[in-house]
Amino acid sequence: MDGTTVRVGLLGCGNVGGALAQLILNDATEIQARTGLALELARIAVHSTARERPAPIPAGLLTHDAAAVVNDGSIDVVIELIGGVEPARSLILQALKSGKPVVTANKELLANCGAELIEAAATSGVDLLFEAAVGGGIPLIRPLRESLAGERIRRVMGIVNGTTNYILTRMTEAGASYHDALAEAQQLGYAERDPTADVEGFDAAAKAAILASVAFGVRVVAGDVYREGISAVTAADIGYARRLGYVVKLLAIVERSAGEVAVRVHPAMIPTDHPLASVRESFNAVFVEGDAVGELMLYGRGAGGMPTASAVLGDLLDAAHNLRTGGAGRALTLEATAIRPIDDLESQYYLNLEVVDRPGVLAGVAGVFGEHRVSIKSMEQEGLGEEARLVFITHSARERDVQACLRDLHHLDSVDRIGGLLRVIGPE
Repeated sequence: MDGTTVRVGLLGCGNVGGALAQLILNDATEIQARTGLALELARIAVHSTARERPAPIPAGLLTHDAAAVVNDGSIDVVIELIGGVEPARSLILQALKSGKPVVTANKELLANCGAELIEAAATSGVDLLFEAAVGGGIPLIRPLRESLAGERIRRVMGIVNGTTNYILTRMTEAGASYHDALAEAQQLGYAERDPTADVEGFDAAAKAAILASVAFGVRVVAGDVYREGISAVTAADIGYARRLGYVVKLLAIVERSAGEVAVRVHPAMIPTDHPLASVRESFNAVFVEGDAVGELMLYGRGAGGMPTASAVLGDLLDAAHNLRTGGAGRALTLEATAIRPIDDLESQYYLNLEVVDRPGVLAGVAGVFGEHRVSIKSMEQEGLGEEARLVFITHSARERDVQACLRDLHHLDSVDRIGGLLRVIGPE
């Protein structure tokens, strides 16, 4: 690093990388005036140097050779925006081992190999920063890692996937079916042609693993996260939630209690007066609960090239400042932890059943609940001709007992169909 000039090597120039390149190229003078740092975009590794890009980038900056960018001795900071596990992992490790700070937005890599990368950064005494990996442009990682470093955090709960939140918003507000709302999200570019990563909760699970690691300082990988998506949520579930005073959201929830960490992603019913209930369309929000600070909510655009690039730029400036002053920011230490199995979860539950409409059916269903120590808080019945729909909200119950109850309900001749099962967030 020569004086105030910071030479940046960028790996990847897609949606986020292209936006970041434009921020650096267009705003360098203003950035230097505000921070005293002169950012110089030195080299950009891309798959194709001939590809047309949304905004002009000097052709002389582009190269096919990502390793050459990492190994270039004149590069001060490496930014990884290519995604996936390999070659991103190897490139980041090489950069860290050579003493270069790294900024990444790679949630898949961090959710599976984060501990290895964090340890490599600590060994080399340089920064590994990843604000943009969760929540796009919303500042989440830095507040958890720095501002709340001394806080005893109990729970972090949030909407961290804009695609699913858009779909559920359309189902709630417009009465759209799941499939119609998904098609609309795809048409608008919120959902990929193959939406599996979003709608089945894989994207949110990776982010939940990262949030748990940062919030609690523990080793959590994506495979530790209990995961359910939204593809089974029906218009009937949405409608009953509204009638009962709830909204359905896909939530990432990380909690710590009694020496264990619970990490899960699933659709849930939250009260309409909860702050997360008003988070609409593709916006994200994360709700933090701590012993001293109480309750905080961070809200904003959770995706998109420019918001995410803004978060990457913030990390780049932090890394550059620390490099200029001869050190790194606060190191993140991850310890091993016990992961609480989903069977031990205690929650209220929503359940709807389609049953034969005849005397004694309700008593038989209630008997199954009682056998498994699942107490019914409220029940509604709706006639469906020769059948009826029974809608239950339970008192707080253990997951394993509720699942055992469902297995026995399947065997009742009077039960034709078991519909939605949703966990209910909030006080009884």
